[in-house]
Amino acid sequence: MPLKEAQQRVDRWISQFEEGYFHPLTNLARLTEEVGELAREVNHQFGQKTKKKEEPEGDMAMEMADILFVLICMANREGLDLEVAFDRMMDKVESRDVDRWTKKTGKREKGTGRKGTD
Repeated sequence: MPLKEAQQRVDRWISQFEEGYFHPLTNLARLTEEVGELAREVNHQFGQKTKKKEEPEGDMAMEMADILFVLICMANREGLDLEVAFDRMMDKVESRDVDRWTKKTGKREKGTGRKGTD
Protein backbone atom coordinates (compact mmCIF):
# COMPACT_ATOMS: atom_id res chain seq x y z
CA MET A 1 0.00 0.00 0.00
CA PRO A 2 1.44 3.41 -0.89
CA LEU A 3 2.07 5.74 2.03
CA LYS A 4 -0.53 8.18 0.72
CA GLU A 5 -3.17 5.42 0.93
CA ALA A 6 -1.99 4.42 4.41
CA GLN A 7 -2.33 8.04 5.54
CA GLN A 8 -5.85 8.21 4.08
CA ARG A 9 -6.84 4.91 5.71
CA VAL A 10 -5.62 6.05 9.13
CA ASP A 11 -7.38 9.40 8.67
CA ARG A 12 -10.68 7.68 7.82
CA TRP A 13 -10.39 5.59 10.98
CA ILE A 14 -9.40 8.47 13.28
CA SER A 15 -12.02 10.80 11.79
CA GLN A 16 -14.89 8.70 13.13
CA PHE A 17 -14.00 9.65 16.72
CA GLU A 18 -14.68 12.97 18.46
CA GLU A 19 -11.25 12.91 20.09
CA GLY A 20 -9.44 12.95 16.74
CA TYR A 21 -5.66 12.94 16.66
CA PHE A 22 -3.71 13.13 19.90
CA HIS A 23 -1.59 16.18 20.74
CA PRO A 24 1.99 16.01 19.35
CA LEU A 25 3.53 15.39 22.78
CA THR A 26 1.10 12.53 23.44
CA ASN A 27 1.94 11.02 20.07
CA LEU A 28 5.64 11.36 20.79
CA ALA A 29 5.15 9.50 24.08
CA ARG A 30 3.18 6.83 22.19
CA LEU A 31 5.94 6.56 19.60
CA THR A 32 8.56 6.17 22.32
CA GLU A 33 6.47 3.46 23.95
CA GLU A 34 6.10 1.57 20.66
CA VAL A 35 9.83 1.83 19.88
CA GLY A 36 10.48 0.42 23.36
CA GLU A 37 8.23 -2.54 22.59
CA LEU A 38 10.16 -3.17 19.36
CA ALA A 39 13.44 -2.90 21.27
CA ARG A 40 12.21 -5.45 23.78
CA GLU A 41 11.26 -7.87 21.01
CA VAL A 42 14.59 -7.41 19.19
CA ASN A 43 16.40 -8.00 22.48
CA HIS A 44 14.39 -11.17 23.08
CA GLN A 45 15.08 -12.52 19.60
CA PHE A 46 18.68 -11.42 19.10
CA GLY A 47 20.02 -10.09 22.39
CA GLN A 48 21.09 -11.63 25.63
CA LYS A 49 17.79 -11.02 27.41
CA THR A 50 15.68 -14.06 26.64
CA LYS A 51 11.94 -14.26 27.18
CA LYS A 52 10.48 -15.73 30.33
CA LYS A 53 8.75 -19.05 29.76
CA GLU A 54 5.32 -17.56 30.49
CA GLU A 55 5.74 -14.62 28.07
CA PRO A 56 3.85 -14.92 24.79
CA GLU A 57 5.70 -15.07 21.47
CA GLY A 58 6.40 -11.58 20.14
CA ASP A 59 5.82 -10.19 16.66
CA MET A 60 8.47 -7.77 15.38
CA ALA A 61 6.42 -6.94 12.29
CA MET A 62 3.44 -5.89 14.42
CA GLU A 63 5.68 -3.75 16.63
CA MET A 64 7.02 -2.02 13.50
CA ALA A 65 3.46 -1.57 12.22
CA ASP A 66 2.50 0.04 15.54
CA ILE A 67 5.36 2.50 15.07
CA LEU A 68 4.25 3.22 11.51
CA PHE A 69 0.68 3.86 12.69
CA VAL A 70 1.82 6.42 15.26
CA LEU A 71 4.11 8.10 12.71
CA ILE A 72 1.21 8.33 10.27
CA CYS A 73 -0.99 9.84 13.00
CA MET A 74 1.69 12.43 13.70
CA ALA A 75 2.08 13.26 10.00
CA ASN A 76 -1.67 13.47 9.42
CA ARG A 77 -2.20 15.77 12.39
CA GLU A 78 0.45 18.15 11.06
CA GLY A 79 -0.68 17.89 7.42
CA LEU A 80 2.55 16.24 6.27
CA ASP A 81 2.76 14.05 3.17
CA LEU A 82 4.92 11.07 4.14
CA GLU A 83 5.22 9.87 0.55
CA VAL A 84 6.76 13.18 -0.53
CA ALA A 85 9.00 13.23 2.55
CA PHE A 86 10.12 9.63 1.99
CA ASP A 87 10.98 10.36 -1.65
CA ARG A 88 13.02 13.38 -0.55
CA MET A 89 14.83 11.29 2.05
CA MET A 90 15.62 8.54 -0.48
CA ASP A 91 16.94 11.11 -2.98
CA LYS A 92 19.22 12.38 -0.22
CA VAL A 93 20.65 8.99 0.75
CA GLU A 94 20.88 7.75 -2.83
CA SER A 95 23.06 10.70 -3.79
CA ARG A 96 24.93 11.30 -0.53
CA ASP A 97 25.72 7.65 0.21
CA VAL A 98 26.22 6.32 -3.32
CA ASP A 99 29.89 5.48 -2.67
CA ARG A 100 29.72 5.05 1.09
CA TRP A 101 29.53 1.24 1.19
CA THR A 102 30.87 -1.60 -0.92
CA LYS A 103 28.52 -2.47 -3.78
CA LYS A 104 27.53 -6.11 -4.23
CA THR A 105 28.60 -7.87 -7.35
CA GLY A 106 27.16 -11.01 -8.89
CA LYS A 107 24.54 -13.18 -7.26
CA ARG A 108 22.63 -11.82 -4.28
CA GLU A 109 23.76 -13.32 -1.01
CA LYS A 110 21.33 -15.31 1.13
CA GLY A 111 19.97 -13.48 4.15
CA THR A 112 20.17 -9.96 2.78
CA GLY A 113 16.58 -9.48 1.73
CA ARG A 114 13.11 -9.65 3.16
CA LYS A 115 12.25 -12.49 5.46
CA GLY A 116 10.76 -15.34 3.48
CA THR A 117 12.24 -14.28 0.13
CA ASP A 118 15.58 -16.08 0.39
